[in-house]
Amino acid sequence: MPDPINIELFEKDQDALDKFLQSWIGEKMNTGGTNHAPDPVNMPMIRHWVDAFQDRNPVYESEDYAKDTRFGGRIAPPAMMQTWTMPRPILHNIGERGGAAQDLDPDTPLGVLDRVGFVGILATNSELEFDRPLKEGDVLQSEIILKSVSARKSTGLGQGYFVTWTQDYIDQNGEEVGRQNFTVLKFNPSTIGQ
Repeated sequence: MPDPINIELFEKDQDALDKFLQSWIGEKMNTGGTNHAPDPVNMPMIRHWVDAFQDRNPVYESEDYAKDTRFGGRIAPPAMMQTWTMPRPILHNIGERGGAAQDLDPDTPLGVLDRVGFVGILATNSELEFDRPLKEGDVLQSEIILKSVSARKSTGLGQGYFVTWTQDYIDQNGEEVGRQNFTVLKFNPSTIGQ
């Protein structure tokens, strides 16, 4: 169970903030509940992806070609896995959220870091693992688990923390189909040079 939030204490006591952040390791970060795909895996979205990335692998679009492959039919581009559970963006006040498509839960580590001045965010790493290809009709859900938070670091962007989480993707049968490890730097731009 994560430690209680005390923003005033965290602003002046780095050890208390660090202890709070570490108390979240292994906890779910999607505190609003499991992320459910708004739509099943579908050909229109696959076509958008293929067009945007100019990835013309025929196994994504041609049933005639794909039926004779090891997949036995068309598949979604593997790197699309994350897109299926992304909620629709909230455009209102997106600038005030630093370009984030959704409101940040103020009580998660990312939200607490925001509240104590670490308002900058920079994606630094993304690793995808696939257990099986996705096919039309698959319906995904995902859980986000905090994996690690570094000690506070001095970077060219200011002091900050590297925060890594794992997002597990599960199909309509409850089977894992893949996962993503994602790392961001949450930094305080007012501390450049410190």
